[in-house]
Amino acid sequence: MTMLRNLVTDVAGLRVGHAQDLTLGSGVTAMIFDTPAAASIAVHGGAPGLRDTALLEPDMTVGAVDALVLSGGSAFGLDAMGGVQAWLREQGRGFDVRGMKVPIAPGAILFDLLNGGDKNWGRMPPYWELGHQAAQAAGHDFALGSVGAGTGATTANYKGGLGSTSAVTSRGFRVGALVAVNALGSAVIGDGPHFWAGLVEHGGEFGGFGVPPRLFHEQLVMRVKGDEPENTTIAIVVTDALLTKAQLKRIAVMAHDGMGRALRPTHAMLDGDVVFAAATARNSEEPNLRDLTEIGMVSADCLARAIARGVYEATALPWAGAQPAWRDRFGDGG
Repeated sequence: MTMLRNLVTDVAGLRVGHAQDLTLGSGVTAMIFDTPAAASIAVHGGAPGLRDTALLEPDMTVGAVDALVLSGGSAFGLDAMGGVQAWLREQGRGFDVRGMKVPIAPGAILFDLLNGGDKNWGRMPPYWELGHQAAQAAGHDFALGSVGAGTGATTANYKGGLGSTSAVTSRGFRVGALVAVNALGSAVIGDGPHFWAGLVEHGGEFGGFGVPPRLFHEQLVMRVKGDEPENTTIAIVVTDALLTKAQLKRIAVMAHDGMGRALRPTHAMLDGDVVFAAATARNSEEPNLRDLTEIGMVSADCLARAIARGVYEATALPWAGAQPAWRDRFGDGG
């Protein structure tokens, strides 16, 4: 078994790539599967932005996806899935329909249009090209923080970003998470430095502060962006177990617990909070019901850790008035 990078690519059978434009203040992240992977989705936010996700329901015909895509740009970012799809077609990938290959690349978007970047892109939004570039860049090692879909992400108080983690269950199934943290709420307790996800931190992956000895009422007061918060955290959890779409639906639902563990508040009326769950089926062991429960639990923990890590690794966007990063105040932690 290879050493873990603490990235979602520790799960065999997938690669991740980013593309971003710092002038625009936005970007795209693509997860490319080596071979088609079973996948499903759970949508718990009240205002999601999605493309081609109905086919992920357990009763739908298409059984697997070639890629999953996370993008900035709000509804304009839905073009990113087309760019990823075009790259996949260039590789000869896709669902076969009487000899015609149709790549399957569902995705979700987040709202980053008011972060101060230059959104005057003219006639054509840039997200198709960014999606194509992200797919082309996919590899096993990739950056975290203000990259890809996390480029323009923000939270209530500190810069959001792209986070990833991995773990192994007690029976050896690998699990990983990838998330673009653009939360309406906060990932930190009060003004920080402690993260809500500190209880499940591995080592010092987001500063090593753990949890404070006690919480005070003022730390529990709601912190959100503006009077009409409209933001989104979009995520993918993956395992190497052989799972059905119905089983992955339940894993996606369980993984949402990680959002509740790492962000306060979440799943609100103008949130688009979404979790995709996918399985690469590279582990030859057959998971039993206990394994499925543990995979769901570990997926939630990985997602919580990835959310904190995305904020921890983020850097402020390069213009005056940009939201400060956690590191601007607390350095690199412990």
